[in-house]
Amino acid sequence: MENSTEVTEFILAGITDDPQLQIPLFLIPLFLVFTLICLLTLAGNLGVVTLIVLDARLHTPMYFFLSHLALADFGYSTAVTPKVMAEFLIGDKVISYNACATQFFFFAVFLIMETFLLASMAYDRHAAVCKPLRYTNIMTPRVCAWMVVGCYVLSFLEASVHTWNAFSLSFCRSNVIHHFFCDSTPVLALSCSDNKRSEMVFFSLAGFNIIVSVLVILISYLFIFVTILRMHSAEGYQKALSTCASHFTAISIFYGTVIFMYLQPTSSHAMDTDKMASVFYAMIIPMLNPVVYSLRNKEVKSAFKKVIDKSKLSLGLAL
Repeated sequence: MENSTEVTEFILAGITDDPQLQIPLFLIPLFLVFTLICLLTLAGNLGVVTLIVLDARLHTPMYFFLSHLALADFGYSTAVTPKVMAEFLIGDKVISYNACATQFFFFAVFLIMETFLLASMAYDRHAAVCKPLRYTNIMTPRVCAWMVVGCYVLSFLEASVHTWNAFSLSFCRSNVIHHFFCDSTPVLALSCSDNKRSEMVFFSLAGFNIIVSVLVILISYLFIFVTILRMHSAEGYQKALSTCASHFTAISIFYGTVIFMYLQPTSSHAMDTDKMASVFYAMIIPMLNPVVYSLRNKEVKSAFKKVIDKSKLSLGLAL
């Protein structure tokens, strides 16, 4: 379809339209909050990846998937947060058409990738708990690598479809996006052409992703819980629960927000509510995931302590 848009740039409405929150007295604290979130997200996710790479004890399928989950969290947070910080700091709410499409694409890539990775991790936990004796034969390095490659390929392909689907429409009326970044719902709402087909494509793909990944997760955890209930060893029971607790917590937070955001018609969206939900899943969840996986994980805490001890030793020798 030929792109017949007459819009060359968009204006982002920001996190809030309340005039009382647009003055410097409120913007400076918000800027500091989002700067802190950005730094914690950067340190947490890249820190998890670094620990997994450096510590040979973490070279297992679960941590292999976790490292790519951390990269996905870092990716879709980075696609959004810098522009939000620029809005607060210098009031720059203008984004070019191409920059908007680029932000839309990369946010979609990493968000979709997270849904596939969480489903892959659920299957990995199923194999670890339900088939412990065959685990190493099921989750071989080759299988894990192909699963992650599949997540990347499918994410890039589907994000390309979503981006073409949204930005092949005509934008010839308002260019104000009632959001703080270029997301699917507010972009589609701006189109002056018939966007029913585009909405149908979006809901079909988003619905397929969420339904398939949630089914994989639910079936995996159904078998996991049945296996846990059959365990007669208290130690095995506790180990199985600790193995799955962090992943299940991350799944509940992520899918609850994403389903609320994307599985409802555009006309049903309340933009102010969507903005708050978007802040949560685009910025807060990527910051929380490293905490969720680290605080309940003895291996990660042990690897972190090992790195700190080595750093102290190196610093002591240098001094």
